[in-house]
Amino acid sequence: MVEQQYLEDALLQMRKLKAMADKAVAQVTDEQLFATLDPEANSLALIMKHMAGNMRSRWTDFLTSDGEKPDRHRDTEFERDAADSRERIFSLWEQGWTRVFDGVGALTPADLQKTVHVRGEPHSVVQAINRQLSHYAQHVGQIVLLAKHYAGPGWKTLSIPKIKPA
Repeated sequence: MVEQQYLEDALLQMRKLKAMADKAVAQVTDEQLFATLDPEANSLALIMKHMAGNMRSRWTDFLTSDGEKPDRHRDTEFERDAADSRERIFSLWEQGWTRVFDGVGALTPADLQKTVHVRGEPHSVVQAINRQLSHYAQHVGQIVLLAKHYAGPGWKTLSIPKIKPA
């Protein structure tokens, strides 16, 4: 059944995105995790914090409540808090991804016919999942780019390595 295949693939793609981001941020120091390229840029930590906040909001009671929870303060996800440390950021990150995996994993093919809301806007469940996949992919790309920049020559590729000239 194509619906079940879609759900399985959506979950697989989410897991791949997390794995890629995890491998990227594992290659940076604490200082690099919180560094910014310029005053308007986000650090790796803030991107991860934002994603975690988004995941908590979107995947908590996914089928039964608006995906933008009233207790979410999105703007603060882009601010470094005094309590932010590598451990805290990674804890939020893991909690966020757990919500994603549990949320998508709990869906059934019949759920794909339902409507959910994000910021009051109706979405089919497929649209909502695709919206999140796209959002996460965008930020994981940012994470990989920044981590590669900071790791420099010590970077360990996350995909097929380039063939080095003889």
